[in-house]
Amino acid sequence: MKRKWNQKTMALAAAALVLTAGVTANRTLAYFTTYVTASGGHELELGFTTTIPEEEVANWTKDITITNTGGNPCYVRVKAFAGVQFGLEYDLAASDSRWSALETDGYYYWQEILKPGETTGSLLVRIDKKDAKEDFNVIIVQECTPVPYDENGVPAAWDQVDWTRTADVVKTETSETVNSGEDKE
Repeated sequence: MKRKWNQKTMALAAAALVLTAGVTANRTLAYFTTYVTASGGHELELGFTTTIPEEEVANWTKDITITNTGGNPCYVRVKAFAGVQFGLEYDLAASDSRWSALETDGYYYWQEILKPGETTGSLLVRIDKKDAKEDFNVIIVQECTPVPYDENGVPAAWDQVDWTRTADVVKTETSETVNSGEDKE
């Protein structure tokens, strides 16, 4: 009989200990969240993609290539502008076949993912000078956008990319940047 009483007492004592520990755990966690601090940090860089257009002109033809100098893969597109007195004709037959035909938005798209360090093939734009007697410019506009991936890590195709997206970027200056000018006394 005495033995059963000890087992009951032990079981009740163990239950009381578990309940007491459970009740005090919240106060202990509250102490650490209220009175414990941490310092330090880690700089996070998003690694924006940077592309550089290269243009070579020979025989009234502009040879355009785009190089991805950033750290992320991207898609690129190109559009050329000139004055109304000059005609522009994209020579897709002589250009790299991975450039798309003219899209409704007036851009030509590189149809493959442009990885960091890679360069597109040539896109040739012929300039109809129409006996120009004055200097003129043909302006090349190129844009890039990071490759979007779905939830399974599969990249979207070039013609499924939303080119209207914008990135809100805030760049802060470090003390080295601010103090890089001449020293004032």
